[in-house]
Amino acid sequence: MTLNTSFHPGEPWLDTDGKPIQAHGGCMLYDDGVYYWFGENKDSDTSEGFLHRVDVIGVSCYSSTDLLNWKNKGIVLPAEPDNPASDLHPSKVFERPKVLRNPKTGKYVLFAHADTADYETARIGIAISDTPNGKYTYLGSIQPNGNDSRDITAFQDDDGRAYLFFSSEWNKTLHIIQLDDEYLRPTQNESRAFIDQSREAPAVFKRNGKYYIISSGCTGWDPNRAELAVADSPLGPWTVISDPCTGKDSEITFYAQSAFVFPVVGKKDAFIAMFDRWNKDNLRDSRYVWLPVQFNGEQVKIQWRSEWDLSVFD
Repeated sequence: MTLNTSFHPGEPWLDTDGKPIQAHGGCMLYDDGVYYWFGENKDSDTSEGFLHRVDVIGVSCYSSTDLLNWKNKGIVLPAEPDNPASDLHPSKVFERPKVLRNPKTGKYVLFAHADTADYETARIGIAISDTPNGKYTYLGSIQPNGNDSRDITAFQDDDGRAYLFFSSEWNKTLHIIQLDDEYLRPTQNESRAFIDQSREAPAVFKRNGKYYIISSGCTGWDPNRAELAVADSPLGPWTVISDPCTGKDSEITFYAQSAFVFPVVGKKDAFIAMFDRWNKDNLRDSRYVWLPVQFNGEQVKIQWRSEWDLSVFD
């Protein structure tokens, strides 16, 4: 098939086998010269009803060296159809996987929102692997420090410390918890942010010693306005700046929702914001909206582009 030479936000994105990429609500990991894109595999029929779901299939992994052309590495954490009690049983919810490499143990640690189909359980699932795209061993799920947890992201700081950011208190308030040295257990270093503001879909990045978080409001599968906040520490306090999105349909985040922000290796001040354009009636056909994050001094801007490539960072 023809290789991709540019990004086309919101358009179908095929892997190197010519099949639609299934990596929704995902994240990016750069390891030994290769980018790994993890996400939810939603390649199944969407059920009817208020919650709009597909049975759990598992966490997909794709690899690339140019961020444009992705090889399917398979499902690295599959569903467990023979175990109804498992968080990975098809009847459950397993969303927004995030993967970090632990510098102390060398293990790759996967976190995800693990839940029942009615979203009543609200836990964080944890799995580990010896390789980024190897099969992950599921360790179970927790409510960190007794907190309910739904939309989640994981952030690794320059000093190797890792933090979980998650919607809690029935999505009313965001919680931030520092993990232990192995990234497997929460510490008591915890804070609450955006109290009673109902923020979800957190995506965190760091630039010039400042920490930024993009999040969305809570409107189910339907899009809403994004919000950007800044802090001097991952634990906050966080100060809301504004909506970073500009251009066509920016007031509803380009019909999409934040998933992750990652740096482009080898380019200064180069970050890509990953958004999901959810199709709640056909979740397998949900699209990806990737856009460059640009800076004017301390001002952060994510502008709509129907087509772009990495030369925007030159």
